Amino acid sequence: MDPKAFVLGMSALGAGLAVCACIGAGAGQGYAAGKGAEAVGRQPEARGTIMSTMLIGAAIAETTAIYGLLVAIILLFANPLIGKL
Repeated sequence: MDPKAFVLGMSALGAGLAVCACIGAGAGQGYAAGKGAEAVGRQPEARGTIMSTMLIGAAIAETTAIYGLLVAIILLFANPLIGKL
């Protein structure tokens, strides 16, 4: 068994799992947007406060997806584990 091939295979598997973080971020952003629209529908006068809070929450949720993508790119293209063999 070639250890380099094993590390590359496990890195690809880890990259796939890291990209799965985007699923949670997308679901969270969709849920927040829906609840924000409901809140604006109930209280149109508080639109500015609701929208700013919703956008801050969406930005925080998006960082999870960005971190997952960054980990996947590092594992696939700049694999630091290959040098350890």
